[in-house]
Amino acid sequence: MTFDWAFVVATLPAFGKSVWVTLQLGAIVIVTALAVALINVALLGLHKPWLNGVIRGYVELARNTPLLIQLFFLYFGLPALGLSLSGFTTAVIAMTFLGGGYLTEALRAGVQAVPPSQLEAGQAIGLSRWQLLRHVQLPQAWLASLPALFANFIFLLKETTVASAVAVPELLYTTKNYIALYYKTYEMLAVLTLMCVLIFLPLSLALRALERRLQHGQFGH
Repeated sequence: MTFDWAFVVATLPAFGKSVWVTLQLGAIVIVTALAVALINVALLGLHKPWLNGVIRGYVELARNTPLLIQLFFLYFGLPALGLSLSGFTTAVIAMTFLGGGYLTEALRAGVQAVPPSQLEAGQAIGLSRWQLLRHVQLPQAWLASLPALFANFIFLLKETTVASAVAVPELLYTTKNYIALYYKTYEMLAVLTLMCVLIFLPLSLALRALERRLQHGQFGH
């Protein structure tokens, strides 16, 4: 079997658009999921048993429900209730729901890692509960949670491929379309693999370098 290089080159503009959709979707979801996690951690800081139960229930539901099922529920189930969403909007909502659960746990673990003596010191100088969270707990929790947070950022970006199930024109969707139209399976899978490596590997290395810089920066290195 001859590898069709000319066909691969001809498809690169379409894959370029798919890369942009993938990055756009991933960036939006990372920001929205992180916002959900920050809100959840702040609410957990209120130490209200019923509120903690609600947030814990959300986290367990988000982490133990497959993303594909969440997408199908929103994309095909909501129209029965009179609410129709585009594929991109559906993907943002479903992935935010999923990512919010994982990032909540990462940040919660970081908050719990803050030594109690620092909270007691903050209380001794008159800091309120919100001031403790903002000035003492979250800055240290952020640094402690960096490895888990960055790993989940990469995870969410890779999960954008599932959005092809609701017709979001990202990398996998474009790959499947070209395979269905032209039967160039090997060529398209090769391009898909190359695009993923070019996106995820540099991003992973950059986040690892940023993690080291931020964590070591607190010690003056």
